[in-house]
Amino acid sequence: MSSHTTTYPSLRNQVVFITGASSGIGAASARAFASLGARLLLCARRLDRLHSLASELTAVGAAAVHVFPLDVRSRSAVEDALSALPAEWQKIDILLNNAGLSRGLTKLHLDDPSDWEEMIDTNIKGLLYVTRAVVPGMIERNRGHIINLGSVAGHITYANGAVYCASKAAEKSISEGLKLDLMGTPVRVTSIDPGMVETEFSLVRFHGDAVRADAVYRNITPLAAADVADAIVWAATRPAHVNIHNIVLTTIDQGNSVTFNRRDAKK
Repeated sequence: MSSHTTTYPSLRNQVVFITGASSGIGAASARAFASLGARLLLCARRLDRLHSLASELTAVGAAAVHVFPLDVRSRSAVEDALSALPAEWQKIDILLNNAGLSRGLTKLHLDDPSDWEEMIDTNIKGLLYVTRAVVPGMIERNRGHIINLGSVAGHITYANGAVYCASKAAEKSISEGLKLDLMGTPVRVTSIDPGMVETEFSLVRFHGDAVRADAVYRNITPLAAADVADAIVWAATRPAHVNIHNIVLTTIDQGNSVTFNRRDAKK
């Protein structure tokens, strides 16, 4: 019989780096980690939102908060920003690669290539740039956890979403490959793959068309950003010898990326 005793790690004073932290799942995750006393390192393109969030995070328990603007699509910007961090913020314990977006919902042969580029540059290349900048330090310090935001769209492709689905399928493969590359180290890798979540996601996808965005969630109960944040924190707080490879979570009204239960509003 094993005499192994399970020890659950504390996140107090752990440096948690969240990309795309200004809203949605990123902001909800920042709140969840803050409530456990973590030190929050946050970036996004909208610095004003990060400043507003920072005071809220301190109030709910964050040990410290440091914010900076960053567009992860630029490799040089990522490298420069991370190398310029104050010394006390450079030892990142948990990286949440949350920055990502969808643009458009159109047949591939009619789609706008600029939308493809924004998705590929953010969801794939941005993920790679940040990971490449952070992981060597984790290996050197002999600890760390990379948590990547995937999607059920990376498991089953849906009509009019080929490039977005491809970008999330790439995230799935990158997470799986990174886990293999880190074998022999204590650095963990997790992919969190939610289904429909009511955030600014659809508003961004439809370029600000609120009517079209609202229709996505009609007669259905979507996940909230806090639901996904809860799964992220759960994965981060498993014992050090446990690696959660993948979590797929959806609302009870969603079976996969193409199957939904839309209730009759009259009932």
